[in-house]
Amino acid sequence: MNAVTQTDIKEYPLVSRGKVRDIYDIDEETLLIVTSDRISAYDVIMPDPIEQKGIVLNRITLFWMEMMQDLVENHIIAASVDDYPEPLKAHRAVLEGRSVLAKKAKPLPIECIVRGFITGSGWADYQKTGTVCGHDLPGDLRESDMLPEPIFTPSTKAELGDHDENITLAHAAQLVGEEMMRKVEKLSLDIYKRARDYARERGIIIADTKFEFGTIGDKLILIDEVLTPDSSRFWPTKGYTPGQSQPSFDKQFLRDWLVDIGFNKQPPGPAIPEEIGSRTRAKYMEAYSLLTGSELEF
Repeated sequence: MNAVTQTDIKEYPLVSRGKVRDIYDIDEETLLIVTSDRISAYDVIMPDPIEQKGIVLNRITLFWMEMMQDLVENHIIAASVDDYPEPLKAHRAVLEGRSVLAKKAKPLPIECIVRGFITGSGWADYQKTGTVCGHDLPGDLRESDMLPEPIFTPSTKAELGDHDENITLAHAAQLVGEEMMRKVEKLSLDIYKRARDYARERGIIIADTKFEFGTIGDKLILIDEVLTPDSSRFWPTKGYTPGQSQPSFDKQFLRDWLVDIGFNKQPPGPAIPEEIGSRTRAKYMEAYSLLTGSELEF
């Protein structure tokens, strides 16, 4: 099976081609979302894909969305090509396993980030100010420490190639309204806590993650990807040691390699060596296996 770096479905208009996903307009209420094997880091799309990564991301998202259905409705209409419109069936080889038909929703203009551990940009902010997105935190935290309670730390949504920026709850409320901000804060924390507890029992620490929500009329729904290695930091529980960065099941492995080679976090990205690519792919596959208890067959 070859990597899918880009799709070309001429029967329907292409709405957008993001860092990972190609989105097509099916009708007034429906989108086709295809998860490619492209990989980005520091908001830069790398020139080399990670084979089958898109299938792993799509399956993990479907797994979590089903688990969270009692908390919030999601945008999934169908995930099997057998249930797609007839013109799409000619593209089965590209679409099967890595695509969904989804309800059209108006995305909220914020990323809904939950941090259960202090790491990444949160750790950088904490070192400078002792706070993260306006949250006062204990003064003696070490890198990778578990926080007393998970915190909701929203960010702006950057254009392709730009960087998201952490914002305060007050700023988020200005963007989406106080009532909506509080609603997505509670939902984000509830989803994270359930996933964190589930994953911990299976050998994975979910250090942080980001969610996206959208509205259809007055209804709030969960959209995009959910708790994947692309939108979260997954650490193995075995060997977890606060006070340092952690090994991971996610693309932090790729990020660390980019730091090691002195990547300036600006496009174009460097070619990914075969060893780095294969080890990154293995981490995605291992995360899927641990979370779902099943293996993907290709």
